[in-house]
Amino acid sequence: MTNAAENQAPPLQLILADVRTLDPARPRAEGVLVAAGRVLKAGTREELLALAPRAEVLDHRGSLLTPGLTDAHVHLVGYGFSLGNVNLAGARSVAEVQARVRSRVQDVPEGSWVQGNGFTLSELGLHDYPSAAELDEVSPRHPVLLFSRDLHSAWANSLALRLAGVSEDTPDPEGGRIVRPLGTLLEYAKELVTRAIPAPTPTDYQVAAKRAVQDFRARGFTSVHTMGYEPPEALQAVAQLAAQGELPLRVWACVDQSRLEDFQRAGMRGGLGRGSRVEIGGLKFFADGALGSRTAWLTPPGFADGSGEGMALHSPELIRERGRAGLELGLTPVTHAIGDRANTEVLDAYADLAALARQQGVRLRIEHAQHLRPQDIARFGELGVTASVQPIHLLGDGAAIRELLPHLEATSYAFRQLLDTGALLAFGSDAPVAPPDVGANFRAALTRTDDTGTDLAPQETLSEDEVLFAYTRGGALAAGWEDYGVVRPGSWADFTLWDRLGGEARALTLS
Repeated sequence: MTNAAENQAPPLQLILADVRTLDPARPRAEGVLVAAGRVLKAGTREELLALAPRAEVLDHRGSLLTPGLTDAHVHLVGYGFSLGNVNLAGARSVAEVQARVRSRVQDVPEGSWVQGNGFTLSELGLHDYPSAAELDEVSPRHPVLLFSRDLHSAWANSLALRLAGVSEDTPDPEGGRIVRPLGTLLEYAKELVTRAIPAPTPTDYQVAAKRAVQDFRARGFTSVHTMGYEPPEALQAVAQLAAQGELPLRVWACVDQSRLEDFQRAGMRGGLGRGSRVEIGGLKFFADGALGSRTAWLTPPGFADGSGEGMALHSPELIRERGRAGLELGLTPVTHAIGDRANTEVLDAYADLAALARQQGVRLRIEHAQHLRPQDIARFGELGVTASVQPIHLLGDGAAIRELLPHLEATSYAFRQLLDTGALLAFGSDAPVAPPDVGANFRAALTRTDDTGTDLAPQETLSEDEVLFAYTRGGALAAGWEDYGVVRPGSWADFTLWDRLGGEARALTLS
């Protein structure tokens, strides 16, 4: 975390380490000379000491130094809140979920809301959606709302549904579905219950924001891209941390497309805050749901278990129209697309926006790009579309892909094909959907071995250097930060130190 000592740093600092610069002009170096938060030069120890004999030496020989890690897809404050919820990751049965909920219920006053996150239908061994009755068995007097790992569905008990006014007669909301018998809520139907939960206070947001940024910093990250799937108070809390000098990360933020007019009326433009700790740069859309919740938008035949073709959320026409309006304000369209049909439709919309994006100097983005038709892969490079992907999801999704999407297995998480056809890859975690675990992301991209020990499309593996690029320079370029994610004269002095690539990481920020 930045502190007074860093702000009073001497004019010149020399970092000694095994440096991987990601600068093609000088890929490796023995040290980096820094002044006023910027890199002056990377070179050998002897030449840098000769250039600046009085520089303060930060001796990290024995460690690897790279550009700072960027998590290119997070829900930052939501992740902070999730760290205080019931952790359902790894639960292998409904009984295990019940046990974890029962344990939390015993520790909070009657009537208090209990929230959790991290379960998947496949890991619970379920072919149908769970019902409220199963949670009622362990929590009849506490309202309970549990979010799936992908955040595209939620599981509520009867008291939570009753407090929210949801009954068998409640119609499905636009873009959502209330599963019968009651208990599971898909996509925008979740909001029927979430709006019944007492709103967090400004202090709650501050605490969650601080918890999240400290967690990312401790894992070696120097920047994150936070998506617009959070209330405005979340970004306000992050900005408040920056104003207080308590934000140890650079944050590239999206606004939800529903707030585009508010952004415009306020006289704001994309790139607001560039060069500071918080920049508003993206406009967020959702083309579909997710694999785990069976709401990813698919082309026929859809899911192999016969559960349908998923759900379309924001229409291609809306993405095209409001994406153009966002581009005219300098905002980057950032669209969630998981199913193959969703990706096709978004690429079609982006084809109509590509010329304007080039004119505005921004890179269109698709978040997840998870399951693709073969004929769509090359379009990412052709259109200049960033594939903002999360290898860590592969670990838990492998079994579900083989069961539900066997016809798309060869083009799921198609990192090698995307890279080879000219796409920019930017790596992230989607925290709190998955933890921002650097080692797990490296392992998934390098080995393609899922949690069952089975390889998923092993021909899509990447090299260590390619993974490092996607985790550093890729995210920087996706945000339009030409002077970030690289170690060369003029770049920001935000670094990550490693014992080995993909191993223990810690942040070193001199900017």
